[in-house]
Amino acid sequence: MSPWILDGLAAIVTGGASGIGQAVTESLSAAGARVAVLDLEKPASGPFWQCDVTDDSQVQTAVAAAAEAMRGLDIVVNCAGIGAQGTIADHTDAEWRKVFEVNVFGLVRVSRAALPRLRHSPAASIVNICSIAATTGLPNRAIYSASKGAVLSLTRAMAADHLAEGIRVNCVNPGTVDTPWVQRLLASAPDPDAELAALQARQPHGRLITAAEVAAAVTYLASPAAASTTGTMLEVDAGMHSLRLRAAAEVSR
Repeated sequence: MSPWILDGLAAIVTGGASGIGQAVTESLSAAGARVAVLDLEKPASGPFWQCDVTDDSQVQTAVAAAAEAMRGLDIVVNCAGIGAQGTIADHTDAEWRKVFEVNVFGLVRVSRAALPRLRHSPAASIVNICSIAATTGLPNRAIYSASKGAVLSLTRAMAADHLAEGIRVNCVNPGTVDTPWVQRLLASAPDPDAELAALQARQPHGRLITAAEVAAAVTYLASPAAASTTGTMLEVDAGMHSLRLRAAAEVSR
C-alpha cells in the first residue's frame, strides 16, 4: 500500500496494462486515485481506453474521454515505451523513428493533450518514465539510450515551461527492472541464466529492480507530498548511476 494520499485525484497511465505501467496503476489506485489506463492492450481490470501513442488523433480522443469520465485530470504518467538492442550501426532510420515515435513523441502527444485539463487542477503533475540509459553509457542500447536522453531533457524543459501554470514535471530513472520485456530478452539470450546473472551483477545491490519499487517513486512524485519537487530525476537503480563501490575483495584488504 502506498503511504502517499491521492484521494480525489484523477490519473492517466499510458502503457498501464503490464510491467511498470501496471505497477504504477496499482500503486496510484492504492493511494486513492482514480486511474484510467491508455494502452494498446486491455488491462486485467479498471477503466481503459485503447490508445496508440504514435497516433495523435487516438491520443486526443482517449485523453479527452478519460478526463471526462473521471470528471477532471490531475496526474499523467507516461509509461508507454519500447526497447531496442544494438549500436548505431545496427539499425535503419526507420527503426530509429519507431523507437522515438513511442518513447519521445508519444510522451509529447499525451502530455500536450493533457495540458488544458491539467491547468485546471490544484495538484497537477506529470511523471515520465526515463531510464538509467539516459545518464549512463550502456552497451548495445544506442537507440533506447538516445530516446531516454531526450525524455530526461524534455522533463526538465517541460518543468521550466509549466511551473508557472502549477504543473510539476519529473521523471523516474529505473535501473534494470524485472518486466515482461526483460524476461523476453532473457528468453532470447543464448544462455538465459548467464545473462540474468550479468544483469543482476551490474545492479549494486545484486538483483533486478521490481516494478513496484519504481511505482512507489512515481506515486511519491505524483502526490501533493512532492509539491516542491519539479524538474528532477529520481533514480531507482540501487545506486547504479551514482555509486562506485569497491569489490568485496578490495574491502577486505
